[in-house]
Amino acid sequence: MTTTTTSWNEIHARHRSELLGYCYRMLGSPFDAEEAVQETMLRAWRGHDAFAGTSSLRVWLFRIATNVCLDMLRQRPRREHPIDVTGAGDAGSPLGQPDDRRWIAPAPDRWLLPPGTDPLETAVLHDSVRLAFVAALHCLSPTQRAALILRDVLKLSAQETAALLGITVAAANGLLRRARHRLANKPAQLMPPVDLTDEQHALLERFVDAFERYDIPALTALLHDDATLSMPPYGLWLAGRAQIERWFLREPNPCRAARAIPVKANCSPAFAIYHADDRQKSLRAFAVQIVTVRDDRIAAIDVHIGPRLFGLFELPAELAGANAFLVDDSDSLR
Repeated sequence: MTTTTTSWNEIHARHRSELLGYCYRMLGSPFDAEEAVQETMLRAWRGHDAFAGTSSLRVWLFRIATNVCLDMLRQRPRREHPIDVTGAGDAGSPLGQPDDRRWIAPAPDRWLLPPGTDPLETAVLHDSVRLAFVAALHCLSPTQRAALILRDVLKLSAQETAALLGITVAAANGLLRRARHRLANKPAQLMPPVDLTDEQHALLERFVDAFERYDIPALTALLHDDATLSMPPYGLWLAGRAQIERWFLREPNPCRAARAIPVKANCSPAFAIYHADDRQKSLRAFAVQIVTVRDDRIAAIDVHIGPRLFGLFELPAELAGANAFLVDDSDSLR
């Protein structure tokens, strides 16, 4: 295959988003996914003359990406959700030490829902990038994870998947069968519906309003009794409305005068949280918060702390001046 610089740039632009989504599902970190896609395109560029055309260019790129991801997974710890692997803590406990390499992190929807996606595939894609599902994927072995994503999300054939993984069709089908069986045993309540009702949208609006006014009684009244609060990259998480209320009421509390800006992350209700500086002259990037709604209450708040995430969502690290406290979020929570 002979390519010019221009055509290679076109290939990169055409396939980058889908490759990012695939690598994110495989690796559980948007930053690891960016690294994997860069390495994939570098390997593809270096080896493009050896491309025999026995498969499509898309499948060939996914084969390289899979090998890159499997190489990375051999060298790095498995990504998890704190709630899945540790016991609930106490609101009076210190956060402890952060660990950026251990926990699942959010990714922007523009990676996960490529432009031109067939509407019939939208529901499958939505479910495949919810944080709960991505965490569940990481309970699988890397090859089981790859087989399931390639078959059920990317819709590759059994023959393509087997060739891509360098195994027989029977072995590929076995990986897929075991992966599906294991995921089928995950609790159904972890996967909220794709579409929120009008009442649930109104619930989120009340949640943001209470958060920005620092009205903690009003905020916690919107939670289920068994709601959870997690704060990656810290392992501490809290269970229950009372513990969450204690956490938000601790002093000093950086959530006073904070802002919550709607963002599109993991096909879930999500907000970029800005905290006021000490003089309240500006707002600084703090965390990307994903909210899980179940029925008529909020079931989980996952606060992914780290200003570095804001660049993925094309947001500034700081909102300065008078406009910092008058951010236009007229796009609403829908």
